[in-house]
Amino acid sequence: MAREYRVISADSHLEIACDRWTVRVPERYRDRAPRLLHLPEGGDAWLIEGRPLYRGGVNLTAGKPFETWNPTGMSYEGAAGAGSAEQRLQEQDIDGIDAEVLFPGNNGGMIVNSIPDDDVYLAMVQAYNDFLAEDYCSVAPDRLLGMGVIPERSVLSAIAELERCAKLGLPGVVLSAFPGGKYHPTPEDDAFWEAALAIDMPVTVHVQLGARGAASGPVFKYAREPQDMRGQDIVSRMTRYGQYGALNANQLVMAGVFDRFPDLRIFFAENQIGWIPNHLEQMDIHYHRHKFWAERLLGLPLLERSPSEYVREYFMWGFQDNRVGVEMRHHIGVDRVMWANDFPHAESDWPNSRAVLERNFAGVPADERYQMVAGNAIKFFHLDGAPRASEKTTAESAAV
Repeated sequence: MAREYRVISADSHLEIACDRWTVRVPERYRDRAPRLLHLPEGGDAWLIEGRPLYRGGVNLTAGKPFETWNPTGMSYEGAAGAGSAEQRLQEQDIDGIDAEVLFPGNNGGMIVNSIPDDDVYLAMVQAYNDFLAEDYCSVAPDRLLGMGVIPERSVLSAIAELERCAKLGLPGVVLSAFPGGKYHPTPEDDAFWEAALAIDMPVTVHVQLGARGAASGPVFKYAREPQDMRGQDIVSRMTRYGQYGALNANQLVMAGVFDRFPDLRIFFAENQIGWIPNHLEQMDIHYHRHKFWAERLLGLPLLERSPSEYVREYFMWGFQDNRVGVEMRHHIGVDRVMWANDFPHAESDWPNSRAVLERNFAGVPADERYQMVAGNAIKFFHLDGAPRASEKTTAESAAV
């Protein structure tokens, strides 16, 4: 029987020391795994191949007074959000939260992407996902909803890990780059979208694709790119008045992904939502003004509908403390937004999320509030107890 959910944080973080999961890295790669350092001046840091020393000060701030916390360092010992799964459940109860969608803190695939050797990098991603599914979320899989990390190397490795995450029983996956490993969409990505739909695996993005590294190269690959047209990028132009995930949304829409995969939905966590109505208006204005030369000169195919119609239908958006965004909910779609507490990061108000909810949803009808704080997450992450396509396939195979 499915759990009865009242409040779900659709964006929290598993912020733990790397040595909790690196024990799962195969022995032959263990010496290239991140190492936890206890610094002489106090606090902790990670030593990661190909990356400056990582200190992560803003990621363990929950419960600390704004007047006293320091963003320059972190310490896992005794920190809220950095303990065992059992501790995490107690922290949920204190905050009045029934379940959390757990994105990587700054561990797993997104921060170890500086490791140049593909086999070593993939081993790190797999070790984190194994820990997530088997050692942590397994304590309470209906409350600890871990997002499996998808590697950003190739579409084949992305699909392989997607399918492995489904077999591990993880309720969703998070992309840190487009499936082919680029910071712009490619035709190869379609195989990943198709695979995700085939197994009903929810696909998420935390803030934006490419957030963990300097996105080099173009934001879009046009059929034609005349030399004298450099700087005239219609996809970027359509994003001038957007925030964070706006560019990725435009990239996906203009690449025709949803015309080819009309059942695909993608959740962009931690974007706030007050800016979205303005962006939808402006992206349409810029598209309809500039689509003619973009088709003639860049070979950009025309869309079947206005860009904003795709965003309204195919994207979900996450927010925390954003009263203006809640007031704009009908311009976005009440069924397209999900509240979160971002615990234990700097944006979190733990253990006072109930006060945040009351402030943000004052005067909002009960049914609309429920959709945004629980109902939409239940539907998107298949928390109603109904089997997903991958589970049906497994059950049918077992019956045979």
